Amino acid sequence: MIFKEILQKYWGYDDFRGIQREIIESIASRRDTLGLMPTGGGKSITFQVPTMAMTGMCIVITPLIALMKDQVQNLKYRGIPAAAIYSGMTQEKVQLTLDNAVFGAYKFLYVSPERLGTSLFQNKVRRMKVSLITVDEAHCISQWGYDFRPDYLRIAKIREILPGVPVLALTATATTAVVKDIQYQLGFAEPNVYKMSFARTNLHYIVRHTDEKAEEMLYILRCVPGSAIVYTRSRRKTSEIAQLLESEGISASYYHAGLTPLDKDVRQKAWISDQVRVMVATNAFGMGIDKPDVRMVIHIDVPDSIEAYFQEAGRGGRDGKVAYAVLLYDKSDAMKLRSRVSRTFPDREYIRKVYTDLSSYYQIGEGEAEGNTFDFDINKFCRTFHHSPMFLVSALQLLTRAGYINFRLEDDHVSRMIFLLQRHELYDVDYLSEEEERVMYALMRREGGFFADYVQLEEDRVAEDCGISPQTVYRILLKLSRQRIINYIPRKNCPQITYVTRRVDSAYITIGKEIYDDRRKEYAERIEAMIGYFNRDCECRSRYLLHYFDDDAPDCGYCDVCIQRKEDEEQRIKPEVFEEEKKRLKEMLQDGEYHLLEELMPKGMNLELFENVLERLHEEECIEMKDNTIKWVED
Repeated sequence: MIFKEILQKYWGYDDFRGIQREIIESIASRRDTLGLMPTGGGKSITFQVPTMAMTGMCIVITPLIALMKDQVQNLKYRGIPAAAIYSGMTQEKVQLTLDNAVFGAYKFLYVSPERLGTSLFQNKVRRMKVSLITVDEAHCISQWGYDFRPDYLRIAKIREILPGVPVLALTATATTAVVKDIQYQLGFAEPNVYKMSFARTNLHYIVRHTDEKAEEMLYILRCVPGSAIVYTRSRRKTSEIAQLLESEGISASYYHAGLTPLDKDVRQKAWISDQVRVMVATNAFGMGIDKPDVRMVIHIDVPDSIEAYFQEAGRGGRDGKVAYAVLLYDKSDAMKLRSRVSRTFPDREYIRKVYTDLSSYYQIGEGEAEGNTFDFDINKFCRTFHHSPMFLVSALQLLTRAGYINFRLEDDHVSRMIFLLQRHELYDVDYLSEEEERVMYALMRREGGFFADYVQLEEDRVAEDCGISPQTVYRILLKLSRQRIINYIPRKNCPQITYVTRRVDSAYITIGKEIYDDRRKEYAERIEAMIGYFNRDCECRSRYLLHYFDDDAPDCGYCDVCIQRKEDEEQRIKPEVFEEEKKRLKEMLQDGEYHLLEELMPKGMNLELFENVLERLHEEECIEMKDNTIKWVED
């Protein structure tokens, strides 16, 4: 079989696992296909193997830049040509990569979803020989999903440009409604779903009720060795918790979306290489990061959906060995979760006011600004118009879903620089270190007109040219900038707003039932499902999670509910043993006097079982108990 031969040749595996073969055969027959596979289920094999058997290239759409880079590197290592296009690349490099794709230089082209809407990409893709479109994290295309991303809706346009090219959608988290919507949004010719059980037998789910979450977290980390992730919802708390762990002798770092790309890269690498044991992070951390030996994932704050929790907890134990997913909650968490509904869906009049205030902020008249993009300073806007950041962001996201604007909370901008000295003046600079000189001359040798105007800069490429680390390059560029040799503007994460339609009077802003009412109801239901997970102590945690995704499985036997049930059963005496003990004790206590318990406990029975017998006899009013003695009182 050709697919098996490709698998063995390039990846070294003897055979497929799970539903990989079925998905590959479905793609080979040119059918649109949706694959539901758990994290670590081998998703990449399902599109990489069939692409190697087909003529042409596979376009892989994913929001995970870390995953793009990792998979491109792995493919190149196996001798397979691949490239990626994502935010932060220079226009020159994007153009070159697309041109190479047109000329058939790659078997795989990874693309971030925001690139799909550019005229450059759409014009180039028309001339590419494409055999397959793969959509990773496919739940992001559904407004019924927990992580909807409007850029994913642009995939439909790519399908129009490439008629007849099959699409493979992949996700590890999707409810029945989301599964149906993914196929609708991607224009499947017919329903075609392959589902693998989401059960992770090596991942043990634990829920702990505690009013002292920090102390419980420390206790758990001291009890279970190995690499760990601690998730929190607050950027501020990531640094605070990391400092607490460090003060307690546990090496830790922190990660959130507001860090510079360089900071993210340094911290991520330190954690992956085990220089740091614990990564304290918001939900910005983890997607596309492949560290198989994570032994513990602790949620110190409760996520707002089962999907989010399942995704984040699933980053533990990808090596198949036992790992623990621990959720800590206190008495206020249910109330906090329910309050998110009104914050996420502010009333319609407030949404219209936000739209009006945006127009005032940017001085946009009616009928103007269609297609225009603006940087958006959230703090300044909130100060100017007296908005709460939390309600504001929710309103902007709803305006985005309604199609009036496109709001991106985080958007990577590339670094830029310009020489402040003329080329001949640079040769007179004689106070630089050897490394600083190497960086400066590397910049001078680069094409791009650094002396004429600001030019986009890739620190990684400069580091490669100079044989030093990107961190060192970043430090040197800042120093050269302070010395007024260059002006260096590091890349930043800056929110942006694009007007999708011309500006209209706010009275005509319509936030329809399907955008607002239906989504609010569905969000409230997700919140209640999450509350049910940590509030119910009568159902196996794993079974509860799997049932949410319409996946059935027996009790896991290892979660806190199953362990407690097992302990209760061990302490519960069998009926026949109880009757024997009742008869024996009645005979021993015929004199009606009080007897010491130690005289009555039979050999071979543990104390818990004996206490269970006495408790039942007391409930049946057969005995009286006083201090450490009992007597028989039954007639």
